[in-house]
Amino acid sequence: MADKRFFTVAGPFRLAQLAELAEAELGPRADPGALFNDVAPLDTATPADISFLDNRKYVSQFEGSRAGACIVAREVADRAPAGMMLLISAQPYRAYAKVAQAFYPVRIPVGGVAATAVVDPSAKIGPGCRIEPGAVIGARAEIGDHCVIGANAVIGDGVVIGDHCVIGPGATVSHAQLGKRVTIYPGARIGQDGFGFAMGPQGHLKVPQLGRVLIGSDVEIGANTTIDRGSGPDTVIGDGCMIDNLVQIGHNVQMGRGCVMVAQSGISGSTHLGDFVAVAGQAGITGHLKIGSGARVGAQAGVMKDVAMGETVGGSPAVPMTEWLRQSAMLNKMARK
Repeated sequence: MADKRFFTVAGPFRLAQLAELAEAELGPRADPGALFNDVAPLDTATPADISFLDNRKYVSQFEGSRAGACIVAREVADRAPAGMMLLISAQPYRAYAKVAQAFYPVRIPVGGVAATAVVDPSAKIGPGCRIEPGAVIGARAEIGDHCVIGANAVIGDGVVIGDHCVIGPGATVSHAQLGKRVTIYPGARIGQDGFGFAMGPQGHLKVPQLGRVLIGSDVEIGANTTIDRGSGPDTVIGDGCMIDNLVQIGHNVQMGRGCVMVAQSGISGSTHLGDFVAVAGQAGITGHLKIGSGARVGAQAGVMKDVAMGETVGGSPAVPMTEWLRQSAMLNKMARK
């Protein structure tokens, strides 16, 4: 159960309501009118809670769970304990996400500008926005409706932020345009200078970074992540991208729709990612590459050449995943000898 000091639970909900929200099928013993008060993990759920099983590693917990209802795939439904009601889904985790959102909906911010916030007179602030203490909003900035600008966050001159965005405490946003429903977590840095120098024995000469950061809608950018603005072309983050904490994205990078970058990964300048590319933790992608749509980059991989559409790579330098697994197996055999 979520700590009530931090989270407010909605409900209760009838099982039929939850099935409709999750686009799931009621199991054979399910009572459509049964009421549920909360969501909970398999091992701590009570008969008043609904849980889920997605990873087969937790089937034993599922078999011993006291949850009143559970969202599961059809293939494991017959292993449910006696008395547990089921919601059958081909995508249990996604179905659970919809149920959990019903119990814990996004709070609508209470509008208002804190007395210690600094808002330039030329800035435009939409209705229902919450500007928290110490926040700074620069000249000509435009903040859409029902946004939250966290404590001590800085919104630079001319920045445009769409409706229903959240800028976390201590984050900075400059030289950027954001779509709708963008969440930037605390400490993130968006739009600072790209790492651009003309190198030479006379010294390194700074190249002015004249581009922007363009962020689509429904994007999340994790805590302490940095996204450099473009050097001339823009840095682009497509709709629906999910970027974890401590990620570095260099200048002129372009990411398509729905890309995922896990913590401590990084992309060097001018690399282009297609749609729905997944980059695992601590992976690095060098500059001026093309990563095809649907490609996957394994954890700690070092990508130094283009990756084809739908390909999965691993290792450093990165190679197709099956090849990297063969290399690893061969090295293990050699080491044992």
